[in-house]
Amino acid sequence: MKRIVLGLIAVDTLLLLAALLGGNRLWLINLQIGFISSALVMLASIVSYRNMVQGRVASGMVVAEDNRDTLDKIEDPYDLYEEGVSEPDESSKRPFKEIVQEERDRIKKQKRSLWQIGRDSKAALSFYRLGAYVVLIVGFFYLNNHKILDIGSYLLALSLPPVVVVFLLMREK
Repeated sequence: MKRIVLGLIAVDTLLLLAALLGGNRLWLINLQIGFISSALVMLASIVSYRNMVQGRVASGMVVAEDNRDTLDKIEDPYDLYEEGVSEPDESSKRPFKEIVQEERDRIKKQKRSLWQIGRDSKAALSFYRLGAYVVLIVGFFYLNNHKILDIGSYLLALSLPPVVVVFLLMREK
């Protein structure tokens, strides 16, 4: 986390110097508001997800690791084409209606309650992230209402923090 914050500060310093040397005051304001608000969103997302994962680990709600890769899950979501199965199993000898009813019952059991959905969306609705998005929206409306919004520099500033964070995380691995 410390490395990410330092990386964001370094990139913001470079943006600040570039805008000051360019002499364009509108670019400076747009770059700073866009970069800071986008960086806040990124940092708030990281903190909220980290807190959610740490809470789940502390309570023992860690999901078991699935040995199937992502492509296999997409191509065969119900694991119908499992390797090594050459003989028909007992379920193929049962009536088709019974198998279908069993699958329907299994799917009904997998439906999630409102409490489970709320628990899983805790990170998306965290105070940190909501506050960061409020800063992002207020910054945009401030620039727009004062007629100083330069969309090019603002979008550039919004796109830099995710790039910096992804670069730093990839570099750590």
